[in-house]
Amino acid sequence: MAKTLTAYLEPSQVPSRQALQEAVKNLRFRLNLDEAYVPFEWSGYLPCTLDGEDAGVDIRFADSASRLAEQPQLLQQIGNRGTAILLRGGGDPREQASAFILGAVLAYSFGALVQLHGDDALCAAERLLEEARAAFSQAQER
Repeated sequence: MAKTLTAYLEPSQVPSRQALQEAVKNLRFRLNLDEAYVPFEWSGYLPCTLDGEDAGVDIRFADSASRLAEQPQLLQQIGNRGTAILLRGGGDPREQASAFILGAVLAYSFGALVQLHGDDALCAAERLLEEARAAFSQAQER
């Protein structure tokens, strides 16, 4: 089942491809992003490799206010994080792992606050890291 994560960041904290790739490496995940990725310009499926196998994630940028219009309980917590990055993996475990890895990296390395679709609260960075590791393990089993 596909899950969507929304990462809220200050626009100035949205990482370049190089910074994002380096942060992935620092958290010891074997996820490589396609060279074509450019923040704010990319919209759609981003090819990746996960542990040497094809993977990817749907990534879209939006204004946080539009995402929070129906969730006023999060407005104070999100504060000035005006950029929302939507990460969605398909049904393939490698895609789910890619989405959770990127969500965890954005939280740990760039100060993002992350929400799982359907949850009324934000997800702790540690939980995202655990979910990313579990999804990666599941992807390796297939």
